[in-house]
Amino acid sequence: MTVRVLIADDQELVRTGLRMILDAQPDLEVVGESADGAEAVALALSLRPDVCLFDIRMPVVDGIEATRTLAGPGVEDPLPVVVITTFDLDEVVYEALRAGARGFLLKNAGPALLTQAVHAAARGDALIDPNVTVRLLEAFAGSAPAAAPAQPVEPLTEREEHVLAAVARGLGNLEIADELHLSVSTVKTHLGNLMAKIGARNRVELAIWAHETGRRP
Repeated sequence: MTVRVLIADDQELVRTGLRMILDAQPDLEVVGESADGAEAVALALSLRPDVCLFDIRMPVVDGIEATRTLAGPGVEDPLPVVVITTFDLDEVVYEALRAGARGFLLKNAGPALLTQAVHAAARGDALIDPNVTVRLLEAFAGSAPAAAPAQPVEPLTEREEHVLAAVARGLGNLEIADELHLSVSTVKTHLGNLMAKIGARNRVELAIWAHETGRRP
């Protein structure tokens, strides 16, 4: 099944490079491009791509607001958004994740990680560049969140706490399974239970919640 991707970046050279990388994959197809956030939102709502790949710094509407419009709290049918940027420890990156971005990559991440992130977003998973995951989240762990972190509707089990800590470290499902000696399907079950208890929509929000509540990896 081909994953349809929309690219939004104000630099034509970057858009061209991303398109070349993605179109070179047999199961990925770039279906649209935009140089500003407003046009990106309009194209996304019209084309309904499987994944949106957005830069943060864009004219008219920035990537954060575009992400919030398409994937933020209250959006009935959110689109998966992966943020790709040069700013690995910028506050706006954190805000993009809180706005609903399903993944975060640096522009120097490389073709392999880029395609992994797009595939992860398309299947409902999330990927944050492992080089910056912990640094990004810990940079804001001590700062006061916009609102008090939600309390779980039920206490977390010891195993769920272990899985949550692994997510906060940026580990993927297979890595968590290997580390905790679980099957991948069991890891997915624990993740689903965690999201339900915390009210998170994806593993990015789980990681943010873990840091906001003082849970250290």
